[in-house]
Amino acid sequence: MKTAYVKPEEADRSWYVIDAEGKRLGRVAAKVASMLRGKNKPFFAPHQECGDFVVIVNAEKIQVSGRKYEGKMYYHHTGFPGGLKENTFAELVARHGAKPLELAIKGMLPKGPLGRKLYKNVKVYAGPTHPHAAQQPVALEL
Repeated sequence: MKTAYVKPEEADRSWYVIDAEGKRLGRVAAKVASMLRGKNKPFFAPHQECGDFVVIVNAEKIQVSGRKYEGKMYYHHTGFPGGLKENTFAELVARHGAKPLELAIKGMLPKGPLGRKLYKNVKVYAGPTHPHAAQQPVALEL
């Protein structure tokens, strides 16, 4: 049995747009991560970048279940002693509307060079508009 290998120029890579308004954070992130990897294609190979490009709009209107809106915490460290900072989901959405969805998608991608390369294929926008109309993205309903 041979390993499937598709040349980059032969890979049929499409553009999709997803409206995240009213959708669940984890469901959208899981679907997008799967599409970025190319798992929805017959020639999927785990070591290749063969996935699609995804544009997400209305990321600030994403929903979370339960009490996560006030209780879910996001942490980062400044690099200085005592520099551990924390924000709730609500604070992060108020400050950077698209950041929670970006972090969820990034966490579902592989770690390392391939994951960083795949992450460049997703564009997340807090509002309803995006500058990728020239690529003619197809609207995808989740």
